[in-house]
Amino acid sequence: MTAAADSALLGPAEIRRLAAGLELRPTKQWGQNFVVDPNTVRRIVRLSGVGPDDVVVEVGPGLGSLTLALLPVVRHVTAIEVDPRLAAALEGTVARLQPQHADRLRVVAADALTVTRLPKPAPTALVANLPYNVSVPVVLSFLERFPGIARALVMVQLEVAERLAAGPGSRVYGVPSLKTAWYADVELVGRVGRTVFWPVPNVDSGLVAVRRRPPPPTTAAREEVFRCIEAAFGQRRKSLRRALVPWAGSVEAAQAALVAAGVDPGARGEQLDIAAFARVAEARARAGAAGPGTAGADPGAGRRA
Repeated sequence: MTAAADSALLGPAEIRRLAAGLELRPTKQWGQNFVVDPNTVRRIVRLSGVGPDDVVVEVGPGLGSLTLALLPVVRHVTAIEVDPRLAAALEGTVARLQPQHADRLRVVAADALTVTRLPKPAPTALVANLPYNVSVPVVLSFLERFPGIARALVMVQLEVAERLAAGPGSRVYGVPSLKTAWYADVELVGRVGRTVFWPVPNVDSGLVAVRRRPPPPTTAAREEVFRCIEAAFGQRRKSLRRALVPWAGSVEAAQAALVAAGVDPGARGEQLDIAAFARVAEARARAGAAGPGTAGADPGAGRRA
């Protein structure tokens, strides 16, 4: 990268100067840890795979470190910022450092978790350094609400990154892993040390790549599959025939749905992938539609197991 291009990104001194000008004291409430290392934001953009045809939505742009790395590469950036001071300052920062790209930016002053619509053009990618306290809800809500998002690259707390990318059998596999897997393939593609942030957090971060694909083939509603998943991990140490009782209504109904889905009733939730949970939810929905006593399996099986 040329010296001129480097000067259009934010380093530690510029970050502190901008913060001082705004009389900003980063808050834990909004998860404000600003990236002060240009190499890190360049790495995020590279791993995201975005290009000149992409419209990127960025959540939590802060002082603009990642925004400035994205703008020369993509067609448009919609930046969603909850802190009104930061939202008001971002366009000015871009106009000063990258005036040739200022027309590519649109700033939305809002809480990302409440955003259900975005200004056009519609986003094709999510690229963000996400506040730790809302990272999973943001990823899930944006995948749900904006189906045009084909991929994402998010920097989150390392522990969260590992959970999002975990597969069946992993000790950290659970509800976030499965709900994200409904929408996409997920991979942990890198780690980031804490020293690239100001203020320095108490944890390292991870880079998670999300590539959308169709959900598993099922007639069950997504909400019902998610309720099944939540029940399975609400009592993680129990077998599924027991853990799913609050969701299915009884041991017998849980047993019947599991058997009909080809799942061992003695298995635990961490052994199943998203397709298996979708089959279980579909089997339970079929049984409910058919009425009591027609669950598709021997109703006495649960009592004998």
